[in-house]
Amino acid sequence: MKLKGVWKRIPEWGKAFLLAFTLLLLVHLFVLRWVTVRSTSMYATLLPGDLLGVERWAAWTGLHRGDIIVFHDPVQDDRPLYRRQLLVKRIAGLPGDEVQIRDGQLSINGRPVPAPPGQTARWTMRVKAQANVPEILRAVGLPEDLVLPGRTVFDLPLNAQLAELLKSRPEVAGLEQRGSTSRTKGYLFPFGPSFRWNNDNYGPLNIPAVGDTVQVNVYTLPIYDRIISRYESNELAVAKRELVINGAATDRYVIGQDYFFVLGDSRDHSSDSRYWGLVPADHVMGRAGFVLLNAHANGSPARKGHWFIGL
Repeated sequence: MKLKGVWKRIPEWGKAFLLAFTLLLLVHLFVLRWVTVRSTSMYATLLPGDLLGVERWAAWTGLHRGDIIVFHDPVQDDRPLYRRQLLVKRIAGLPGDEVQIRDGQLSINGRPVPAPPGQTARWTMRVKAQANVPEILRAVGLPEDLVLPGRTVFDLPLNAQLAELLKSRPEVAGLEQRGSTSRTKGYLFPFGPSFRWNNDNYGPLNIPAVGDTVQVNVYTLPIYDRIISRYESNELAVAKRELVINGAATDRYVIGQDYFFVLGDSRDHSSDSRYWGLVPADHVMGRAGFVLLNAHANGSPARKGHWFIGL
């Protein structure tokens, strides 16, 4: 009764404001949110500066392989979830999938997966001494600070269409696509001596799903360490060469939520699951549904066909 009396005393304009604010809050929390792309990891599918409409309901109704998702950075452990940086990547592996990359070719459950239309490869470009490099980068929708000033040879993430565009520019002296790398990188996930993988040759890695019972030992602990201790808030220790979870010695663990393996469409300019691991389901904000606008990329060939459309 008290609330009803307070509501009656609010002027009509105040009631309209409160109703509008409540509606906007509900839309923001459960329906749609706007997020700005800030990196080149999804180039040329998405450009830095793209304003994305994020479908919030997809986080609860279900996500699919190939969806572009927006999620809270899983490894910013120094801050609460709601204050973490938002990242944008494409789902490569769903819970229960086996992910593998060989010579740059992604395979899921043993089957090759076609590259997304905007996916880029690694190209080496040489320019003439007096070339206007910032102008060249702007022509394909790349930020000017992507390369160091004063250089005449550098790597760019390009697809075939953008490579042909740059080849036609008179200030470009040479442009060639680079092959996959065989060099081992020691700082990729999982962080252990048994996993000698790199960007182009990675896995196989099984993506855990809620309810999975996994074996945890010296070999697999680098895969499940953060899942057990960080994402699912258990006490994890090793005592007398035995794994101890919440005070009990064990060699098995039941996964408490779904996880995703994500990649950037610009594979060689992307910090993704290959580097820091899996994305917990409770970190996912939603699915990128469409690009509204990009104030900085108007007229860019990489932007053609991406205005107001579904991804």
